[in-house]
Amino acid sequence: MPDKPRHSGHQRFTEIALPRIVPLILAVALFMEMMDSTVIATSLPAIAADIGTSPIALKLAFTTYLVALAIFIPASGWTADRFGARRVFMIAIAIFTVGSLLCAAADSLAAFVGARFIQGMGGSMMTPVARLVLVRATERRDLVSAMAWLSVPALMGPMVGPVVGGFLTTFVSWHWIFLVNLPIGLAGIALSARFLPELPGRPNGKLDVTGLLLSGLAAAGIVFGLSVISLPALPKPVGVAATLTGLISALLYYRHARRTEKPVLDLRLFSVRSFRATIVSGFLVRLGIGATPFLLPLMLQIGFGLTAFHSGLVTFVGAVGAITAKFTTARTYERFGFKHVLVATIAISALFLTAMSAFSPAVPFSVIYAVLFMSGVVRSLMFTGFNALAFADVESEQAGAATALTAVFQQISLAMGVALAGMMVEASMVFHASGPGLVDFQFAFLAVSAFSFAAIVPMIALDSKAGSAVSGHRTTAGET
Repeated sequence: MPDKPRHSGHQRFTEIALPRIVPLILAVALFMEMMDSTVIATSLPAIAADIGTSPIALKLAFTTYLVALAIFIPASGWTADRFGARRVFMIAIAIFTVGSLLCAAADSLAAFVGARFIQGMGGSMMTPVARLVLVRATERRDLVSAMAWLSVPALMGPMVGPVVGGFLTTFVSWHWIFLVNLPIGLAGIALSARFLPELPGRPNGKLDVTGLLLSGLAAAGIVFGLSVISLPALPKPVGVAATLTGLISALLYYRHARRTEKPVLDLRLFSVRSFRATIVSGFLVRLGIGATPFLLPLMLQIGFGLTAFHSGLVTFVGAVGAITAKFTTARTYERFGFKHVLVATIAISALFLTAMSAFSPAVPFSVIYAVLFMSGVVRSLMFTGFNALAFADVESEQAGAATALTAVFQQISLAMGVALAGMMVEASMVFHASGPGLVDFQFAFLAVSAFSFAAIVPMIALDSKAGSAVSGHRTTAGET
């Protein structure tokens, strides 16, 4: 009897706090992963000098990390369903943390690249499984608010990474850009064990090994190939060959998936209209968004003459905007619905990309800060909608497959965005017959913004009622 009041109080605490604690724990872990994918950008020269290699060769660490993500993400849904999402998420954090420690201890190119691959293994499970935990642990009516927290690290990571990397490398040591992950990772594991709900595994048949091999080869080939093309640490023909191998493997996987009852990436999810629109529209949007962390720092450094640390401080303004948007996201989608908010935010985000093509030293920094801040606000609002709408009409038993499929397309689109940006810069350089300058980056921003505008089309075709069970939006007569 004496234990009953304490149990009831704990229950009340759980009911009130859990909807907030779960996305915060997941968001911290994802922030660590997203920041780490870009944090070494400003630290390459220091790391290369310390381990006895060149910055160009060290760019293989970028590519290796992305390849690891591409290989293991397809298995994330099956693994989480089979062994339990919370358990897999905790193991993923542990693997990522061990990879971080190995990065800090690396004393050669081979050791550093190998450590980044281990980090990628952990990261490949952290992102999709975190989303799966959130979907299964959150009531549908609270999903938009929860996804608002989960979307912030994806936007903040690429913006904060260069700042943190530049600061630690300049004033402390490059080793600390990885060592800081140790306390974060350990805290993430402890908090996950304490607060994340137990999500037991469920029978889901045998792993589609053939599909895993084909999908892994497809995603890894495309991501690796595009990374080499855009960041040529290896000869570009290698990148072209890898990309073609990936595309051929993707076609073979498509053929395999149609004949398999439970493929590792279930393409039948594209029959869900809202899921299909989210994937296609999000893919096009990320071509522009993925290009921004690559283009903007280089534009500020080469075109404006800023230092790497100073340029990182400028881009950080967008992260502040992303956090600010969180506080009004749920109410915005409840008031206007997924379709109208996403169409508006896609258009406005594309306009901001276009505005970035006009950045120059003659533009006051106050204007640049305002554009980047509002761009962060709009992108945060937009990606929260994408993440929530993708699961709005997907059955609970399909959530694992949906997280894996969503994550694969996100990684490929981000890699394609960087590759596209690099190709646009090079095309402009050939036209002007000169080295990279401000005008080349301006042209690239203008080019990638066109793809973001195209992302409006799949959303316009959606019904206004799409995802209303999640957003809480109530349509009125005559609304389409």
